[in-house]
Amino acid sequence: MSVAPRKSLGQHFLVDENLLGVIERLAELTPDDVVLEVGPGLGVLTRYLAGRVAHVHAAEVDRRLEPQLAGIPNTDLHWGDALRLDVAALSPAPSKLVANLPYNIATPLVVESLAFEQLTSWCVMVQREVAERFFAVSSTKAYGAVSVLLQLATRRTGFHPVSREVFRPRPNVESSLVAFERIGPACEPDLKRLIEAAFAHRRKTLANSLSLAGLAVREQAVAALAAIGRESNVRAEALSPAEFPALAEALR
Repeated sequence: MSVAPRKSLGQHFLVDENLLGVIERLAELTPDDVVLEVGPGLGVLTRYLAGRVAHVHAAEVDRRLEPQLAGIPNTDLHWGDALRLDVAALSPAPSKLVANLPYNIATPLVVESLAFEQLTSWCVMVQREVAERFFAVSSTKAYGAVSVLLQLATRRTGFHPVSREVFRPRPNVESSLVAFERIGPACEPDLKRLIEAAFAHRRKTLANSLSLAGLAVREQAVAALAAIGRESNVRAEALSPAEFPALAEALR
């Protein structure tokens, strides 16, 4: 490995090819797929994907990796911040996101990618605690705004713990592959703001959290909670994902 991973970019390069078959299975790859990969690193996964799907869009911010990534068949390289990538403008349009995501952008990238309707399935490598947060159930420590946003738009289809030994450098945290597929659209901006505000003050009641965020006066929030059958002292983590759209409607 001639390029040293940069901690500032959250880089942990995948070097063990034995994991690639697991990714192929969880992602349910077919020869007709167009795949978006974020953070291709040394290109181990990129080359594997390129040999099995119709096309790969690989988004990478680190130009030092150009010699490793240049010339891979069926692959377009997109240099720059993946969070600024206009996925809707990519041609051919990707329908799957398959990636060993850089740790420092994994959560926001997955959340933002929900807005691109052409993406219908995901198979991503993330920190184990992040993977558990994605599909945590209500009233648990891991459950939060990200859980609600993902579960309103997707359902989990696969999960696979990953050894630290498949990366260089060896990370200090556990990782997992998590696969999920779209079941609905991403949350509208107003609903997304409500969900994020609801969990912004976890030790406070939901009504107080919404009041502190300026989304509703406390009395209005209490009335909306009553309308969906919840008491005034309930906390955000007690609500199921399905209750948040109902709460948003009651607040209108």
